[in-house]
Parts: sequence; C-alpha cells; structure tokens
Amino acid sequence: MTRILFLCHGNICRSPIAEFIMKALVRSHGLENDYFISSAAVSAEESGNPIYPPAKRCLTQHGVPFDNSKRARQVTSADYDRFNRIICMDASNLRLLRRIIPSDPEGKIHLLMSYTGVGRDVADPWYTGDFETSFQDILEGCEAILAETFGY
Repeated sequence: MTRILFLCHGNICRSPIAEFIMKALVRSHGLENDYFISSAAVSAEESGNPIYPPAKRCLTQHGVPFDNSKRARQVTSADYDRFNRIICMDASNLRLLRRIIPSDPEGKIHLLMSYTGVGRDVADPWYTGDFETSFQDILEGCEAILAETFGY
C-alpha cells in the first residue's frame, strides 16, 4: 500500500486540497485499497481548525468531495515511519519539516511539483487569494504521482 502524507504550512488550504484531490483520483481509478492518503501541517498554528472556507469552495466548484470533519494537525516524527511519501507544497515547508524530521534516509520527502518535472512551489492561496491556480498545480502534481505509481 502506498501511504502519502501531503504537507503545507497550516493544513487548512493546500495540503487538504491535495489530500482530497488524490483521494478522488484513486477512487476514480478503483485504487482505494492501494492508497492511504492524509495531510498535515509543518506548524502548529492552525491545529484543530477545519479546512479554510475558500479551499472548501474551490473543492466544491471542482466536484471534489471532502470530509467536513477534517481538522488540521501538525506532522510528527512518527509520520516518517507511517508514510511512504511525504510531499511538501513548497521549499519553506521542506525547511520547517527538517526541524521535525531532520533526515530522510529513505528518500521519502519531496516537493509536489517535482513529480511534474518542475521543481517549483505551489503558491500559498492563503496569501495570494488564488485558490484556482493552486488547485490546478495540485491536481497536476497528484496526477503525476498516480502516473508514476500506476502508469496512468
């Protein structure tokens, strides 16, 4: 089973969008039993908070179902052993993650857009207000992960 943890700063925008896009993609290919997908934050700032309302609206506009009970949580060092892949939205997430998981001996930690062949960040819509661009980048990254794993 492939176990993926998506990370962003607060776990209220980009990483839950990625979690629910990826869940929808694997469901559409009948691969639910091959994946466990979750998301978390590199900070504790939003712990316990729900998905940010504009992120929910963006998911809804694209027909991506999400769990309304989803609450932000901070990544832990134990997550390194629980997941096969830990995927960050931007370079800042990677830097902050190194405080929690200082080394990556198994090569599990990556930037999402690196799966597309582009090593750029997914812009944070909390600051940009542009949820659509972030959604499209995340969708592209998730599709690339699925293609790499199963050849879709």
